[in-house]
Amino acid sequence: MRRSPGITVDEPVELEIARMRRRHLKGVMAIERQVYPRPWSPNLFLSEMSELRNRSYLVARMGRELVGYGGIMCYGEEAHVTTIAVEPDYHRRKIGTRILFELVQPVGIRKNYYQETGEDAVVMWVDNVRSRDYFEQLDRIIGQAPDGIRPD
Repeated sequence: MRRSPGITVDEPVELEIARMRRRHLKGVMAIERQVYPRPWSPNLFLSEMSELRNRSYLVARMGRELVGYGGIMCYGEEAHVTTIAVEPDYHRRKIGTRILFELVQPVGIRKNYYQETGEDAVVMWVDNVRSRDYFEQLDRIIGQAPDGIRPD
């Protein structure tokens, strides 16, 4: 299990991010049923978790309590966040932000990528996220983000 390097925001110090495993499903399903009107089934999570080549699923824990989870599916140069959720009692503590940070490293926005809706897409990379270039690019992206999406 690895400890996340985290991000530079106020967040629980004891938050730990780890790869989702079968033993986490009870806690994942408890959150899933609380936050989604049509929750995924345990079998769907198991199926997604078994696709190690192009899927990544993480859980967030505070001590022994599972407080959030998220997943991403990657194909070639594109990725799709498949799910992300946080236990309602832990909302507004940047846990979802931390999970998303661990899943992806944004470096650009493709304007009007989704032609049907005109929505933008975030472009991701896997290079060194601790470099000065990364943080300068991230600052440029945050400056482009619409109101309500920018970090505090």
